[in-house]
Amino acid sequence: MVDYHAANQSYQYGPSSAGNGAGGGGSMGDYMAQEDDWDRDLLLDPAWEKQQRKTFTAWCNSHLRKAGTQIENIDEDFRDGLKLMLLLEVISGERLPKPERGKMRVHKINNVNKALDFIASKGVKLVSIGAEEIVDGNAKMTLGMIWTIILRFAIQDISVEETSAKEGLLLWCQRKTAPYKNVNVQNFHISWKDGLAFNALIHRHRPELIEYDKLRKDDPVTNLNNAFEVAEKYLDIPKMLDAEDIVGTLRPDEKAIMTYVSCFYHAFSGAQKAETAANRICKVLAVNQENEHLMEDYEKLASDLLEWIRRTIPWLEDRVPQKTIQEMQQKLEDFRDYRRVHKPPKVQEKCQLEINFNTLQTKLRLSNRPAFMPSEGKMVSDINNGWQHLEQAEKGYEEWLLNEIRRLERLDHLAEKFRQKASIHEAWTDGKEAMLKHRDYETATLSDIKALIRKHEAFESDLAAHQDRVEQIAAIAQELNELDYYDSHNVNTRCQKICDQWDALGSLTHSRREALEKTEKQLEAIDQLHLEYAKRAAPFNNWMESAMEDLQDMFIVHTIEEIEGLISAHDQFKSTLPDADREREAILAIHKEAQRIAESNHIKLSGSNPYTTVTPQIINSKWEKVQQLVPKRDHALLEEQSKQQSNEHLRRQFASQANVVGPWIQTKMEEIGRISIEMNGTLEDQLSHLKQYERSIVDYKPNLDLLEQQHQLIQEALIFDNKHTNYTMEHIRVGWEQLLTTIARTINEVENQILTRDAKGISQEQMQEFRASFNHFDKDHGGALGPEEFKACLISLGYDVENDRQKQTGSMDSDDFRALLISTGYSLGDAEFNRIMSLVDPNHSGLVTFQAFIDFMSRETTDTDTADQVIASFKVLAGDKNFITAEELRRELPPDQAEYCIARMAPYQGPDAVPGALDYKSFSTALYGESDL
Repeated sequence: MVDYHAANQSYQYGPSSAGNGAGGGGSMGDYMAQEDDWDRDLLLDPAWEKQQRKTFTAWCNSHLRKAGTQIENIDEDFRDGLKLMLLLEVISGERLPKPERGKMRVHKINNVNKALDFIASKGVKLVSIGAEEIVDGNAKMTLGMIWTIILRFAIQDISVEETSAKEGLLLWCQRKTAPYKNVNVQNFHISWKDGLAFNALIHRHRPELIEYDKLRKDDPVTNLNNAFEVAEKYLDIPKMLDAEDIVGTLRPDEKAIMTYVSCFYHAFSGAQKAETAANRICKVLAVNQENEHLMEDYEKLASDLLEWIRRTIPWLEDRVPQKTIQEMQQKLEDFRDYRRVHKPPKVQEKCQLEINFNTLQTKLRLSNRPAFMPSEGKMVSDINNGWQHLEQAEKGYEEWLLNEIRRLERLDHLAEKFRQKASIHEAWTDGKEAMLKHRDYETATLSDIKALIRKHEAFESDLAAHQDRVEQIAAIAQELNELDYYDSHNVNTRCQKICDQWDALGSLTHSRREALEKTEKQLEAIDQLHLEYAKRAAPFNNWMESAMEDLQDMFIVHTIEEIEGLISAHDQFKSTLPDADREREAILAIHKEAQRIAESNHIKLSGSNPYTTVTPQIINSKWEKVQQLVPKRDHALLEEQSKQQSNEHLRRQFASQANVVGPWIQTKMEEIGRISIEMNGTLEDQLSHLKQYERSIVDYKPNLDLLEQQHQLIQEALIFDNKHTNYTMEHIRVGWEQLLTTIARTINEVENQILTRDAKGISQEQMQEFRASFNHFDKDHGGALGPEEFKACLISLGYDVENDRQKQTGSMDSDDFRALLISTGYSLGDAEFNRIMSLVDPNHSGLVTFQAFIDFMSRETTDTDTADQVIASFKVLAGDKNFITAEELRRELPPDQAEYCIARMAPYQGPDAVPGALDYKSFSTALYGESDL
């Protein structure tokens, strides 16, 4: 036995200050040396010994029960060394040498020595503790040995922020209990006497087990018992202390308190590890769920947009002409409604779809996920192709509508002209066949027959004059046929009837002439004066009829020049009226002269002039009609001139607005390009500036609405050209849509840069340096660098190809660029060089975008979750098993994420599988695109 005084000088319950104890800032020997002063005072304290016996016994039994045994008396049950060796095997997980089974003292000493040798092999130097003291049942030495084991295997590895074991455990307790009132943990003795610190530790980790607010500081026994009972029942921590002993002792034993508190640390550190693993899994699953939601939104929006395009294109390609202008104008109004109401939201949807797609790809790249590939036929390129087809159909449909309206307008004009000329001709031919068939010459007198011959000559002259009108009627009918007039059948029938009648008149005229000439030999000469009258009256009468027809003729014009041409022609016609009036007076004078001669010679004239039906009354009547039609024609032409002047005003009004809006849009497009290149300040400042700029653009929309209103007035007025501007409404619309799309894409690019900056850990200064270098070498301000520009940009950021490769230069050749990349960690041959270029230019466009440039500069230092990290986290939740169960997932994860995993995990097929086992490894690798679920 070692005497008390010797024990005071050398016995330390653990490794000496010269030992190898672990624990961060200082060794356990250092710690024990600091405790010597009060250890000596308490060495023979019965309360001290009682607390250690109970605590150490309970601690040993908490491990021995795993091997199906326990101890009752700590200084008796370890004397043969068997349970001591078993305890060390359980807590270390290692096998000790085979124990000796003999009952003799030497066998017991050998077994205890094997246990002490094992403790020493773990870097613990035992001082004054020998096998003989343990075999002899020395309580102080046995308690010292157990304390050494507790320090080594339960406390030594506890270290918080590089502190020693004791300091680490104390710091952990202080942090966990800091929020609780009436708790102030400063040591491992009196700070725990009121029991509130124990209850605070439990409540901090398992709040459902403790009603902390109901505890009273002045009732320590109740507090201690409550904590001990809850820990034993729910945390599997055996009761190692008595509440009465702690309350009744001036200063509870620190070693007992530390031993008991270390059990809480180990119990909750396992839960903390599981919580950390669960948080990592939740983070990864949340990213995947959000990305899947974005993918579903993209698929739906793409499907809806493509379906709208598929429905709209057939409508735009329907080119079935209508019969009337009203029907075609309704089609034009429907088309205007489509351009104003239905298409603009789809333009916004298309732009938003591209923005969503770019944002999703950025998020997938930042979370180390494989790129999103939309369903077949729903790529952004598919939508752009469909949109291009839509716009082609749209342009063709508008051109067709306007051409059809022009065609129908022309048809209506020709049809009305045909009806007018046909009616005039039919009125003239009325009764002509009966007249030509009349055989009056058979009973006529000489004078009568002469008159009939003259009359027939006049009729032939009149017939020849009408030949031109018949040809005009036939030409108009032919043109109506060629323009596919809807009532061509009736037009052709009427025209054919007129032509057949004209042929019949020609034949009858020829037959009557032959009959009259046959009789002429038997008759006297016809009164020359009457004949002269008839010859001059007939063409003049025909001229008046043509003049009336022209004065009543419909006209259609589209420009000021055309109406001014008609007005000029009409003025020229009016200038001929004085000559025509003189001709009329001359013709009437002939008639008066004939009457005068007859009267002077007492000749009795029988009725009217036998050579013509054109009487002076008819001539005067038609002349009066011409005089009346002239001012009406003047009025019609002036009205049309006013209309064309109004149209010209509409053209100039539209041109004035278009010549402002068009250059404004072009200027804004150039400004956006300049802003995207010359961005200053933080990305958030740039984003705010761009959104403010976007609002200023949107505020300009009323100017486009005004232009749309003016354009509608132009179309309603059937104005088809405008020489005052080079901008059409279509150009303005396309420019506006491109402007909105460009500013939205620029904003999205900055938002993606913010996502990249935050996810990659790039500082604002680095981002500004990247942007400044990129803009410097982007000589054409196109937003992308060529290969040589890209190389020079890398050099400007600190790389060099001369000397130590760390000097800035302005350009480098291909070999220098390879050397640069090799100096930063790459092994670079031609194949490797091509591989790197494929990273920054995956589409082989020969250009490197700013986003690809940033990704390349930050890729090697990015800290992202990996499949291996997720597998390790699942393994923690599974209790180190190769599989996990649905019950474990529901217990450790939020409900929606637990069900997300259960629905996607395949059954586990390993040899240690149990019913309901799930394969979390293949699920984790599938999250990162490394295999299929």
